[in-house]
Amino acid sequence: MDKTRAGIQSVEVGFALLEALTRSAGPLMLRDLAADAGMSAAKAHRYLVSFQRLGLVVQDPRSTRYDLGPAALKLGLAALSRLDAVRLARERMPALMDRIGHTLALAVWGNRGPTLVHWEESPQSVTANLRLGDVMPLLSSATGRCFAAHLAPEAIAPLLQDELARAQKLKRTDLPRTAAEVEAVLQEVRTRGMARVVDTVLPGIVAFCAPVFDADGHLVLGITTLGSVASFDPAWDGAVEQPLREAARQLSADLGHPG
Repeated sequence: MDKTRAGIQSVEVGFALLEALTRSAGPLMLRDLAADAGMSAAKAHRYLVSFQRLGLVVQDPRSTRYDLGPAALKLGLAALSRLDAVRLARERMPALMDRIGHTLALAVWGNRGPTLVHWEESPQSVTANLRLGDVMPLLSSATGRCFAAHLAPEAIAPLLQDELARAQKLKRTDLPRTAAEVEAVLQEVRTRGMARVVDTVLPGIVAFCAPVFDADGHLVLGITTLGSVASFDPAWDGAVEQPLREAARQLSADLGHPG
């Protein structure tokens, strides 16, 4: 056997019990936990005894149900503290761009709004006149709408008021111009789970932005893709939107978001 691939099978088998508890909405009886892990109750009990000694599992003496213990919590918190959402996203962008075929960007919330922190340009890219460090508008960009839909209202209120005033002054009919219209746009983003704009930031450009959440449910970044209406699929559940949604969901899950 290849020594670099050798492992301890009993550890891998026993981990199925921890995974079952992770998936469960609450503590489990022995028979249910064993069934979920695909083993007999007697076999599961032997593993659980060891896991209890290590603090990975605890058992309620009254209900006899099992749940994750303090050592499991400590491991989880340590792993979360070492996660870097932007780094993880950057590592996945080349593969995602291969699937989508269009330019991708990452944005985080800065002191002036949604700020571009990484840019992965596709060979099919269009001239977007965007640079790292650019701050995206809340109302006219998919990135901005994504952040505005998921951040606390007080965090975006000053910026939103400024943009509303400009939209009203310029008499732009392609943008929301009242608080009610803004809320309708942001509610659609929440319902869809993603933001989309067409011809708002740049003529002939379509963009999607998918939110990425951390373990506490906070928005940590947005993944944006954009392209020309001539080659970019603007449909919901289309060739661009679907892989972008899947990538954002997987990254959120890897950051501890329950989904």
